[in-house]
Amino acid sequence: MLYFCDVNDTAKHKGRRLQLVELLRTKGITDERVLQAISNIPRHLFIDSSFEDFAYQDTAFPIAADQTISQPYTVAFQTEQLNVKPGERILEIGTGSGYQCAVLCEMGAKVFSIERQHELFLFARGMLKKLGYSYTGKFGDGYQGMPTFAPFDKIIVTAGAKEVPAALLRQLNIGGRMIIPVGVGTQKMLLIDKKGEKDYTIKKMGDFRFVPMLEKKDG
Repeated sequence: MLYFCDVNDTAKHKGRRLQLVELLRTKGITDERVLQAISNIPRHLFIDSSFEDFAYQDTAFPIAADQTISQPYTVAFQTEQLNVKPGERILEIGTGSGYQCAVLCEMGAKVFSIERQHELFLFARGMLKKLGYSYTGKFGDGYQGMPTFAPFDKIIVTAGAKEVPAALLRQLNIGGRMIIPVGVGTQKMLLIDKKGEKDYTIKKMGDFRFVPMLEKKDG
């Protein structure tokens, strides 16, 4: 559960989050735990302060290192599709500024997160600590996953991959689930369920746009 530690989160911010939650309901998000997490988390702290007045619109915003924070609907959609359970070990590829990681932590998951951009890695680590969230972060190549901590119950990828990385499939538990946008430009959101060591079901979940997933950054 989020613990506020000297952060600027006003009644106005909280009211805007409630409005955002109602908007997400109208767009088809039904998981109450996802909606509650979004209601609890101060998204305005994860973006540049110049965008603060717009933080609770359902819009993506630029963040450091030419990256973006996903629109709240995308965060909610990916999280809902994962069917997150408390205590699950979830690998996140693309920490960004830390907002999606905060949602997973708020839902009780044990989160492992990789970020390729060092500026964002440091920002997310500081902000998540300030908000009272504990997670395992790594600066490195998301295509390689975190073999040291594998296997994972769930994997969420928050950047557009050219293909599904084989390393991530290996690091997913049998019975586990991955959600990943795949493609160049506009990506297909794929929901992958691992039935056996080399047995997967793949479901296409619509078109989305993410920044590209980058490779070859040593951790």
